[in-house]
Amino acid sequence: MQVTNPTQRTFFNRILQGDCIEIMRQMPANSVDFILTDPPYLVNFRDRTGRTLQNDTNADWLRPAMKEACRVLNNNRLMLCFYGWPRAEKFLEAWREAGFRPVGHLVFRKSYTTKATEFLKYQHEQAYLLAKGRPAMIGGPVADVQRLLYTGNKLHPTQKAVMSLIPIIRAYSLPGDVVLDAFCGSGSTCAAALLTGRRYIGIELDNDYQSAASERMTRIRERIARRSSPSFPTECIVSTPRRA
Repeated sequence: MQVTNPTQRTFFNRILQGDCIEIMRQMPANSVDFILTDPPYLVNFRDRTGRTLQNDTNADWLRPAMKEACRVLNNNRLMLCFYGWPRAEKFLEAWREAGFRPVGHLVFRKSYTTKATEFLKYQHEQAYLLAKGRPAMIGGPVADVQRLLYTGNKLHPTQKAVMSLIPIIRAYSLPGDVVLDAFCGSGSTCAAALLTGRRYIGIELDNDYQSAASERMTRIRERIARRSSPSFPTECIVSTPRRA
């Protein structure tokens, strides 16, 4: 059983505002059990309402961020990281340089078109499964094609659905484990971790998104408290049409 120190406990079950590189440098090595994150894709993204993402036009942050992610991840554990396919080589170089080893690739299919070009309609996102060391199987293999539910992107321009992340967290971590999202945006990873009995650490650079994500976690905790019956399925908390 891993023993936590006071420094570690200051990070648990919080969404921290700031530069993820600087915050992760304050974290002890080998202090998280699974990383699930969705960083900027380096594609100068702009959504239909004109919202953009910080640090999406240069890769200066990429290598130092992945180096710190690998350092704080426990040995023989996994990271699932979304990425933008036009910059795949930059992400792969950064992961390998940091000490990660690609062990799988997942496609998250959408029921809608994000963007259309002359040749294609974009209807999926993708992520690499990356290992530090030689992880053992935890929850059994998952299909490499997953469904990405539509959120409406109310809290963040690239908001992921909690219900689409829960199977990933269950497959690659255990109850009580610490799940890190260093680019947490709307807090979906943290919500999925909380709803599956994991601890979480979220980091978000943008102050407005960090505030919205923190408020979201407060709402989810309140709804869990109101549904305190052990027989109540936590998935119902996520799937309710009320905002989470």
